[in-house]
Amino acid sequence: MRALVQRVTRARVTVAERLVGGIDGGFLVLLGITHTDDAAVARRLADKVRKLRVFEDEAGKMNLDIAAAGGDCLVISQFTLYGDTRGGNRPGFGAAARPEVAEPLYREFVAALRETGVTVATGEFGAMMAVELVNSGPTTIWLDSEELFPAKA
Repeated sequence: MRALVQRVTRARVTVAERLVGGIDGGFLVLLGITHTDDAAVARRLADKVRKLRVFEDEAGKMNLDIAAAGGDCLVISQFTLYGDTRGGNRPGFGAAARPEVAEPLYREFVAALRETGVTVATGEFGAMMAVELVNSGPTTIWLDSEELFPAKA
């Protein structure tokens, strides 16, 4: 599972010009899911996002997590995070999980964040979405579960 986490002052997502989700500050999380992911990975990655300390404290140091900063999350499914361009310029998406596998894990990730008390808005899984954001910093963090939680040999 991959998450591109952007600290934002605001973000919103529309489908066919209809607002489906938005936040006034916190994280925009673009979430990609691969074949080897499961509910445990979704929960561990959600916990990692929840605990990221990239919000400024009173001294101006990145030291606060999203809860301490009073932020919300907007989580968008993003299969293109598994785009592979090693074979040319047109990406292949064979590493991205099929929708029937990815959607329940996307929902598991969102549920795990909500269970920690974070308010979470979402996009519309599988839809063509327009995402708008104002990145704060800019601060963007790349999280890859295979790097964070390597399988035991």
